[in-house]
Amino acid sequence: MNLHALQHHQFPSQRFTYSVKDTALYALSVGVGDDPLDPHQLRLVYEKTLRALPTFASVIAVPAPWIRNPAFDVHYERLLHGEQTLTMHAPLPANADVEAHYRVIAVDDKGAQKGALLHFERSLSELATGETLCTVTSTLFLRADGGCGSFGVPPAAWPSAPTHAFSGTPDFTDELTTTARAALLYRLNGDLNPLHIDPAAATAGGFDRPILHGLCTYGIAGYLLVRTACEHDPSRLRVLNVRFKSPVYPGETIRLEAWRGPEGIHFQAIVPERNQVVLSNGFARIQ
Repeated sequence: MNLHALQHHQFPSQRFTYSVKDTALYALSVGVGDDPLDPHQLRLVYEKTLRALPTFASVIAVPAPWIRNPAFDVHYERLLHGEQTLTMHAPLPANADVEAHYRVIAVDDKGAQKGALLHFERSLSELATGETLCTVTSTLFLRADGGCGSFGVPPAAWPSAPTHAFSGTPDFTDELTTTARAALLYRLNGDLNPLHIDPAAATAGGFDRPILHGLCTYGIAGYLLVRTACEHDPSRLRVLNVRFKSPVYPGETIRLEAWRGPEGIHFQAIVPERNQVVLSNGFARIQ
C-alpha cells in the first residue's frame, strides 16, 4: 500500500440529513418491534416518542468505499472489517442535520506475512448546535498489505476483562432471533453489498447463502445492551466496542453473554444453533 498517500490524504467533510423515518428503520432492522405492544420498543420506532439507538451512528454519513482509491494501492479484496468502536458524547437526536469528519488515525504494520491494521475515524457533529455527538472508529485488517510501515498512534486498548469473564456462568444474558429477511431490511440503511442478498454472490464469497451484515450483528448487540444493562434507556450506552469473529446467517439467534467488570461490561455474542462466537472482545461502558 501507499503509506504516504494514506497518511496525508485529506477527506472532505460531508453534511447529512436524517429523519425520524431513518431512525425508526434502523431500529426495526436490528430487531426492535417484535412485540409492538411493548412500550419500551415503541419508544424506538414511534415518531411520537422516538429515541435513537446509539448504534444508529454506524450507518450515518458513511463515506463511499474510499479504501478502493487507486492512490492508496490497498489490496481491498483481502480486507476484513476487524473491529468497531462507538463513543457517544451526547445522545443522537431522532432527526438532525449533521456534519461528518473523517481521518485515518493510524496504520499499525504487523509484518509482511501478517498484514496491517488501519484505524479509521468518523466523527459526527450536529449542525444546529456544533455539538459533537459521537466518534466511530473502524479497524480494518489489511491482510495483504503488511510490511509497508506504520504511522500514527493506534487507539488505546480497552480495559482488561475480569478473570471470571468468558468462562462459567455470565452475569446476564439476552438474545434475539433474527428473521430470514433480516439482511434484506438492514441493507436499506445503505450497505448494498450483494453478499447480503444475492445467493450467487454469497457462493462466490465462500458462503452457503447470503450472510447478515456484521454491523447488523453489532447493532443487535447494542440493542440487547440497551434493553438489559441500560434498562431501556439508549442515552446510558456511552461506549461499545467489538471484534468481528464470524458471520451470522439470517434466521439465526444472537445471544449476548455478559460479565460486569470494574470499568464496564465485557461480553461476547454467540449463535447458539452452531455454538459459534460471532462477536468477541466486547466492551461497553454504561452511564
